[in-house]
Amino acid sequence: MNVKLRHNTMMRLIFGSILFIGIPGLLFLAAWPIVGWRWALAMPALIWSVVIYGFFFGWRHIVVRAATCRSGLLPPAFEGYRVLQLSDIHIGTFLRNRGFIDKLVDVVNAQHPDLVVFTGDLVNVSADELIPFQHALRQIHAPDGVFSIMGNHDYCEYGTDKSLRNVARNRHVLQYLEEKMGWQLLLNENVTIARGDGEAIALIGVENSSRPPFPDYGDLPRAMTGLPGGMFKILLSHDPSHWRREVLGKTDIALTLSGHTHAGQLRIGKFSPARWAYNEWGGKYIENGAMLHVSLGVGGTVPFRLGA
Repeated sequence: MNVKLRHNTMMRLIFGSILFIGIPGLLFLAAWPIVGWRWALAMPALIWSVVIYGFFFGWRHIVVRAATCRSGLLPPAFEGYRVLQLSDIHIGTFLRNRGFIDKLVDVVNAQHPDLVVFTGDLVNVSADELIPFQHALRQIHAPDGVFSIMGNHDYCEYGTDKSLRNVARNRHVLQYLEEKMGWQLLLNENVTIARGDGEAIALIGVENSSRPPFPDYGDLPRAMTGLPGGMFKILLSHDPSHWRREVLGKTDIALTLSGHTHAGQLRIGKFSPARWAYNEWGGKYIENGAMLHVSLGVGGTVPFRLGA
């Protein structure tokens, strides 16, 4: 079994064991002394039905969510500008379900965006995961292009071979494959998107900027080099905690787009386990005139989604 499939299998076994055995078992043991074993069995049965839905159906359900950013910095020529954000595909998880990526591409193009951005975690552990999907992802189109940044998984530091040589090779291969797909990877740099009448906005991409145990390669000052104050700026930053650490109140960036949290791949109403780790874990947040949007992402190292 190769590294990619071994990693996916191990993650699924661990995650599945927790959901199918660990949590139901604890609930049964807690309820048994109070309501008796017959009623106590109802709780694991409910958990099992929910988990089965999440594994077999929930992760294949694509939801397009809309959010509006309003800013006095936005040039009139960009009123109604449509940015489509993708995040956290974790494409190695779909090696045996390639039709899902074809479906995803169709959904993206059906939105007719002006610009497509990907906010990190394209792969799980290896750049080779992307090879079978190059043709499909190359079909994503937008008039102003497709831009991407690196997420913590894209540095390929989670595989069994953690040697510097292997990690560096994977990074270079991933960057090469994204270029071949027509995606422009922003590595602590920015680009300007202009309209014919001389108005423009800036798109900034930082490398992953996180706290341990996640890697931190972000350099926001370098990424903003040459951009004037008062210009409407969109920042792509994988980890939403970066917003409070370095963006909000410290820059004039109007819109930050992040991912990373997956909403824990589980959301019931307004609850998600992701809120225990992140102040901003999913959706739209506005503070002091600046906006953060956290995408719940598309995939995960485990094919499970419930309400997220």
